[in-house]
Amino acid sequence: MKRSAWIVVVSLFAGLLMPAPAAAAAARTPQDCAAALDCTAEEINLMSMPDRLELVRLMQRGPAAELGATDRWRNIEGVIMFFRDHGMGAPGTWVSYVDAGIVEGIERGIAIALGRSEDEFGNPGSRGWAIYLTRLRAGELTARNVHDKAWSEAEQAATDHGVAIAEKVHGIKPVAAERRFFLYSEFYRWTLRNRPAVLDLLAVYGGLIHPDLARQRVPFLDWFTDVRESVPARKGCEVAYATARLDPIAGLFSTVDLLLAYLPELFEEYNAAR
Repeated sequence: MKRSAWIVVVSLFAGLLMPAPAAAAAARTPQDCAAALDCTAEEINLMSMPDRLELVRLMQRGPAAELGATDRWRNIEGVIMFFRDHGMGAPGTWVSYVDAGIVEGIERGIAIALGRSEDEFGNPGSRGWAIYLTRLRAGELTARNVHDKAWSEAEQAATDHGVAIAEKVHGIKPVAAERRFFLYSEFYRWTLRNRPAVLDLLAVYGGLIHPDLARQRVPFLDWFTDVRESVPARKGCEVAYATARLDPIAGLFSTVDLLLAYLPELFEEYNAAR
């Protein structure tokens, strides 16, 4: 056999013995990440939305349960369900990276609160979630407005980090549908941080949205902002997906504009869920 032929044969044989780089670096599963709590945003980005949904659920049933947080990210589940149902958030997209930053923040926050590690993975949301979980376990977040503000601040920090990963690290900008969802999520987090102000606005403007809203503003807001339920977040995403004309980040519309735009359909969903 000629020397060149021998080289080909030896190369092929060596290839069979040596694992390919992709195989050597196999993607981690939701079970891996929930157990170790050390999957990076880049690793989470490689997961499908059904896998991320399973990861969030496993963390709540597993390590977060030690901190009394068995149901504190059900609304995140609702958002991921929305992405799954609409085919949004494939690996490498803007939605995927933003969502990966959010899930990473929750994961590392649990790890820090449990005393497993102090590494935030460069995600400011990690420390925010650790503080939230520590306060939750200590019984400091029993008042609804206090709880929702703490939750929203941690979520906002993790979300901003996810946006930075997408836009500054990978140079990916959101497409129109992704932008619509993000604007709604900003409004949602603002609502959690400003419960007294929202209740005041609903008292004044609720009648313009629905005849019963001003009277039912407290139970409605409780439903809308309940992080322990997936349905309000999922329905809210559907409303946001259909509403493309507002831009609260740019400051072009007032809070009243947002309330009048988003809440009519949400109040209908609230009435249907009762």
